[in-house]
Amino acid sequence: MARTSATRTDVVVVGAGPVGLFLAAELRAGGADVVVVEKLTEPTGESRASILHARTMEIFADRGFLPRLGELPPVGPGHFGGLRLDLAEADPDHPYAGQWECLQYHLETELQAYALDLGAEIRRGHTVTGLRDTGEGVRVEVRGPGGGARAGSYAIDARYVVGCDGEHSTVRALGGFETAGHDADKVMLRADVAGIEIANRRLQRFDGGIATAYRRPDGTTRLMVHRFGEQPAGEVTFAQVVSAWAAVTGEDIGHGEPRWLNRFGTVSRQVTAYRRGRLLLAGDAAHSQMPVGGQAVNLGLQDAANLGWKLARVVTGADRPELLDTYHAERHPVGARTLANIEAQARLLFGTQEVVALRDVFGELLGQAPVRRHLARMISGLDVTERPRPAAPAPTRPAARPAPHPPHIHQPGRSTVDRLTDKTALVTGSSRGIGRATAIRLAREGALVAVHYTANEQAANDTVELIEKEGGSAFTVRAELGVPGDVHELFLGLERGLKERTGDTRLDILVNNAAVTSTGSAPEDLTPEEFDHYFAVNAKAPYFIVQRALGQMPSGGRIVNLTTGVTRTSVPDQVAYAMTKGAIEQLTFQLARILAPRGITINSVAPGITNNGGPIFDNPQAVEAMAKFSAFNRVGEAGDVADVITFLTTDEARWITGAFIDATGGTLLG
Repeated sequence: MARTSATRTDVVVVGAGPVGLFLAAELRAGGADVVVVEKLTEPTGESRASILHARTMEIFADRGFLPRLGELPPVGPGHFGGLRLDLAEADPDHPYAGQWECLQYHLETELQAYALDLGAEIRRGHTVTGLRDTGEGVRVEVRGPGGGARAGSYAIDARYVVGCDGEHSTVRALGGFETAGHDADKVMLRADVAGIEIANRRLQRFDGGIATAYRRPDGTTRLMVHRFGEQPAGEVTFAQVVSAWAAVTGEDIGHGEPRWLNRFGTVSRQVTAYRRGRLLLAGDAAHSQMPVGGQAVNLGLQDAANLGWKLARVVTGADRPELLDTYHAERHPVGARTLANIEAQARLLFGTQEVVALRDVFGELLGQAPVRRHLARMISGLDVTERPRPAAPAPTRPAARPAPHPPHIHQPGRSTVDRLTDKTALVTGSSRGIGRATAIRLAREGALVAVHYTANEQAANDTVELIEKEGGSAFTVRAELGVPGDVHELFLGLERGLKERTGDTRLDILVNNAAVTSTGSAPEDLTPEEFDHYFAVNAKAPYFIVQRALGQMPSGGRIVNLTTGVTRTSVPDQVAYAMTKGAIEQLTFQLARILAPRGITINSVAPGITNNGGPIFDNPQAVEAMAKFSAFNRVGEAGDVADVITFLTTDEARWITGAFIDATGGTLLG
């Protein structure tokens, strides 16, 4: 019976393919109400996609969904543009390294059951005909299966609508989303055929084209064929496949029984924005690409994993709507890079004689292990860094399944508001002074902190011990700054420590605190060697630490650079030190605008005279004299500055970037 009255829900998901169904499950797990609208009355039973990659397997395992798929067979090595590439090299220690066969109809069947078990409502045979912004949400006009344009019409009032309705997305069209890219100029025919016996081959090049054959356990053979110079249009027929296969390979498959036929081409299109107000897109609705190497469905499922928890938190009141902006900020670059690597593969695949030399050179590059690992990680999705999903479900509504433990667990009795729970941080020079105080403050707020030191290992261990006594989490990283290879050594230790504790190398917070101060000698006594050393440690090292960190910093990241009040007042015997810190302030100021589109803030904090535990602070007369410089008539404590730094790393400081923060205790007031 057709439904004719308006209904209400938190989210309408349009499209019940793998992406839409997984998104519905993620929303329900986060406590959101969801209705899935699908124009097909039944799943297609087709298997356009058949490969799951390591990151997708990891996500499924985290949600407890993976066992529902049963024992998935490994597919073996993959390829890049038809050149052999073993995806297991992305991370040989990863539990799901490589690629795994999971036919789309099987995946859809299990995802639908999973979403239904969590309480999602799935309406098949229902077609979206209109979208209207009501000011408080979106009215979705739907035509049900009752027949006729009016008889089965009804509306759903939703707070948000997500289009997961594929390459020809209705939501994308009705929502006015713009796309960039190009349509297909090369076509490959694809078919599942029973009753044939031909040799397996993977994207084998012949004089007349390219052919793939893979015999499945059920006895069918998946075929793909491209004939150079031929781009068949219209509905795919088995006769077309038979003709193209014979022309390319010389083999006759005309006696086979076709089970499924389709084509794909070298289309490469991506929407310019994944979100327009209350409308969002995921999967092929947001990006259309050639399904080479199984990347398309994995990209879409990972879109859903990124969006689901965020949208659930917003509709349940656990977070602000601005959280949804991070979905575009994090997933659009991933989609763009995936489309770029597919474009490169298309050139290698479909080019004729003109790509022979290019394929030869690329083949040589694939002989290098770092190249293989880079490409394998990119295709597998293991190099993607995103804001982590919270460890607990949205608080205002119960989730349908328990959330996994956070990577570093809050300890009972710990005094903290946990503003940085699930965040990771690196504080350079944190074995003592302001650096140590900052590391402790960040850990109190819930962050996992990497305590960097140069030579005093015991002092760094003491910092970690102090953090752990309070119930926090930390580890040490050693690297001498200002020498060749310093940043590389630092990040080797950092990434190893993060990977061991979180399974990832994501870095949310960077505090550039380490520095060398000048000895107070007159400017005319400064040697070139001393000058170079100051700049190597205080300016060059922070620059390249920031550069390296940005490769693994997600949207919402925070960078704080320590400068000094001496850049704002004349202290001639500190001229070299002041020059290096002036460079740090420019680094902060100039990068702020570049990093803002990624949701990353960068600020400078300038301490004044601060007790860093040095011998001079044991002299009461010296301390009394120094205290007079401050408006508060006291010497600053490391914690005074650390609290300012910590604030800048929290979400409360999201609207501050490119700033010089005076933390001198009023010393600069004159």
